[in-house]
Amino acid sequence: MARLPDNSQLLDAAGFPLRSLLEINRLKQTEKERLYSCLLPLRLREVLGLSGSSLCNSAGERTVNLIAPLGLPLIRLEGRVKPDDKDVVFFLELSDTQFHQLELSFCIICDPTAPRFDVDVDEHGTINWFASHGRNIPEELRAMRAGLFPNQTRRGMHMFADFFPLLERFADAFGVAMIVAEPLSYDNAIRYEKYGFDYLRGKRLMLNIDREFQPGGRYFLKMDGSSPFRMPGMERTVRGRSWAIQDGILDEPWDEVEIYKMIGVDAGINTFPGREQETR
Repeated sequence: MARLPDNSQLLDAAGFPLRSLLEINRLKQTEKERLYSCLLPLRLREVLGLSGSSLCNSAGERTVNLIAPLGLPLIRLEGRVKPDDKDVVFFLELSDTQFHQLELSFCIICDPTAPRFDVDVDEHGTINWFASHGRNIPEELRAMRAGLFPNQTRRGMHMFADFFPLLERFADAFGVAMIVAEPLSYDNAIRYEKYGFDYLRGKRLMLNIDREFQPGGRYFLKMDGSSPFRMPGMERTVRGRSWAIQDGILDEPWDEVEIYKMIGVDAGINTFPGREQETR
């Protein structure tokens, strides 16, 4: 049963209720596309040139690829300005959990007109899987100086605020009470807090990070200019802390941080209350 105001149970074309991604993925491709297209914000549809509620542009080119395999409880949406573009503008991956939750595995929304920074590969051009298999320091420096966060290949379009209410209504429409996620970086975790998430695991780590970046703390003392990613004063912003963490400043690995959002509930968590606003 839907919990959000003016929301209703998700139904298939025959009027039968749908209660999971697994059930939606049993439907015909056209019906799956109709249901999953509701996750695309209007502004994104305009950027991708989508026509009506379809996943094609006005020229009939498919600019959004939907992967929703029969028998599997997961979906992936990939949006590109042109079908043969190497880089996606929009990338979304969702899955069911065994506890009837919806897992937000990935959501990337990039500005296709912005400069690209090759932080997703090492200095030899090999994919580095979010810097877990090597870093590209020259590109990271360029990205940081351009105002990007770690792992961003392009500037975002400030569209998550458009997307997330659609995801929450979508989850609510098939009876899911909780959205779960694993933020890949410190700034991701802070961003999710803004949208009402709380922590299943990792809150102690987040509070410890904030404490140790305060004057006199262990991480504060390491912001000594020994690296471009550890310049004094960077600890006062989310972006600055994120780059320092990317540079390995923590005493423990960034790992096993799990968060959750109850549908329609803002947990009111803020683990960096004293942060300064970014300058760009």
